[in-house]
Amino acid sequence: MGRTPPAALVAARNLAHHAAQWATKAARANLSAVPDDSHSAFTWDTLHAALVSQVLPAKGGGVRVGIRIARLELIVTSGSHVLDAFQLDGKTDAAAGAWIDSKLHALGLKPAASVKLPYSLPDHPAGGRPHQISMMGRELGELSRWFAGPAETLEEFAAQLRGLRPGPGPVLCWPHHFDIATLVRFDESGGDTARSVGMGISPGDEFYAQPYAYVSPWPRFDAGGLPQLPLPGRWHTDGFFGAVATGEEILAMQDRGRALLAFITGAFEVGRAKLGA
Repeated sequence: MGRTPPAALVAARNLAHHAAQWATKAARANLSAVPDDSHSAFTWDTLHAALVSQVLPAKGGGVRVGIRIARLELIVTSGSHVLDAFQLDGKTDAAAGAWIDSKLHALGLKPAASVKLPYSLPDHPAGGRPHQISMMGRELGELSRWFAGPAETLEEFAAQLRGLRPGPGPVLCWPHHFDIATLVRFDESGGDTARSVGMGISPGDEFYAQPYAYVSPWPRFDAGGLPQLPLPGRWHTDGFFGAVATGEEILAMQDRGRALLAFITGAFEVGRAKLGA
């Protein structure tokens, strides 16, 4: 991380965000829905350096559909094997949909192209034209590292809390906001007042035009007298509530992996104490 400035990743993020929707559409078409929508979420596959869907029940064995962000390439995997791949450079989004549907059909699965997403995305940056990513290799590679490194950090954080009940959920990338995150729950019962803290890394959005780490306690705190956070964190209160450290601040840290883990852990403990958990 750090080979390309965080604020230079907006175009790459928009392309990858849209491309990833083919994988979530494949999951929505072929998996039973669950209340938290996690059936449509991704995990980070270290072996393939890709965001991949949950396992789809294909004939002959389960498969996953995913995206290698560094190449802007859709993949279908079975275990450690890539069964097929489709690079979007020079191809249209419609061609990507036709490709994924043909692969799903061959595997005895339902098509993805007809799936309607329950959320909206910004306009597709390619606008129906062929993707042109030849000049965006550095940015896509850097964006991929912003998923790979934080995924490892979040897994390590969650592992520290395995004795907590209900405790941390899986580390998932959510296709709507494209953030990778885990949620730590403190109360067995659900409902609007159930206490929790969500930790994640966003690749950037309407709030910050660069990747950022966030730690979001729930219920949110009163805006007056917010507790002090570990550096370089600050409270974000407009649009969402949480402790935030921007990509530029993370890259300025010494030993970034350890420092990011320390920030997430410290902000989590601040939220946990304030929630009385």
